[in-house]
Amino acid sequence: MPKTAFEVLHPDRSRSCVVFASPHSGRDYPWSFLRASVLDEHTIRSSEDAFVDLLFDCAPKFGATFIKAGAPRAYVDLNRASDELDPALIEGVRRQGHNPRVASGLGVIPRVVANGRAIYRGKMSLHEAQHRIATYWRPYHEMVQRLLSAAYRRHGQAVLLDCHSMPHEAMDGVMRTGMRRPDVVLGDRFGTAASADVMDRIEDAFRGAGFVVARNAPFAGAYITQAYGRPSRDQHAVQIEIDRALYMNEALVRPNGDFEAVQEALRGVVAQLARIGEDRVKLAAE
Repeated sequence: MPKTAFEVLHPDRSRSCVVFASPHSGRDYPWSFLRASVLDEHTIRSSEDAFVDLLFDCAPKFGATFIKAGAPRAYVDLNRASDELDPALIEGVRRQGHNPRVASGLGVIPRVVANGRAIYRGKMSLHEAQHRIATYWRPYHEMVQRLLSAAYRRHGQAVLLDCHSMPHEAMDGVMRTGMRRPDVVLGDRFGTAASADVMDRIEDAFRGAGFVVARNAPFAGAYITQAYGRPSRDQHAVQIEIDRALYMNEALVRPNGDFEAVQEALRGVVAQLARIGEDRVKLAAE
């Protein structure tokens, strides 16, 4: 079993309403899980948001909290609802309507990794699936909501920045002639998960650091942005997808020669994002 559901990095003093999160960068692959898989240790990492936690773990230096998953995505997917159970993988689960994520093998307990490669030789018990959800999924989400609630109490609003990475080829199907390939895709579920001013602040921070930014295509946000984005209540959630080719060798799952430069550029972005809501705090104090 993975050793922990999550790790939280707190600032010395909370100065930000922003919570940074990395739900897919967990890389604690238990031996029992690897032994039960038909995939080798390298291939099973293909759906992992490798090193995203290292790109954003500077957040506490700027007064913001950062939470990162311990369990890998191939073991349990924290960006799915807990009831997105796959009947093709889990014994005793009945199909309930059509869910394209579950149908493609990407439920809360994934059946496949990237490019549709099967993880397991056969099915798993419902008990095992429920154990993973209870041990890793539920504690992670309980902590995310706890952090957002604390941010709201302190600052009058809360912003969840859900940090991910995307394969370089993910943009191939949406690229148009003359369009610059985006480095970053921001997802707010087409305006339902975050206010326009929060999205504008996030986009401006990335553009100011030299990144090409797109919104909601091809990634508009999944379960996490849907579950936590409540802009009418001043709780916002935005999914951030960064092109893996910028900072890593995707085939080898290793940082590339540009990793430190991208990390430094993102450090400046994180510093700006951590200041979201600062104007409101100043006005309240006046």
